Amino acid sequence: MLNPSKMQIVKLVNVKEKETPPIKTYSFPNSDILNYIKTAEYKDQLRDPRWLQKREEILRRDNYQCRNCGSTANLEVHHRQYHYSSKLKRFNKVWEYNNQFLITLCRTCHQLGHQHYKVKVFIY
Repeated sequence: MLNPSKMQIVKLVNVKEKETPPIKTYSFPNSDILNYIKTAEYKDQLRDPRWLQKREEILRRDNYQCRNCGSTANLEVHHRQYHYSSKLKRFNKVWEYNNQFLITLCRTCHQLGHQHYKVKVFIY
């Protein structure tokens, strides 16, 4: 699924060795992230009560409207980035993200965003 050798390194964040290992930031084709979000595991997470609660929190914060166009129809909560734990060998669960990495978008803006922008993945 996740193949760092095929990814383009965008940035390496320097941190002190004693604190935490370096965090690598990758940007890779949207087709790869779309393959991940099409998995049964990911879809199951979207039905989890922890995600439903987090989703409602983000929708409320954003006044139940798309932060891009202002629409109130077909709202979705978008992850601005994904985090992958090399130690656990998995992406964070959808509800484990800080609210600053989540945004309300209508379905149209969400789809257009994935067509025009690459999703960043932070590997730690």
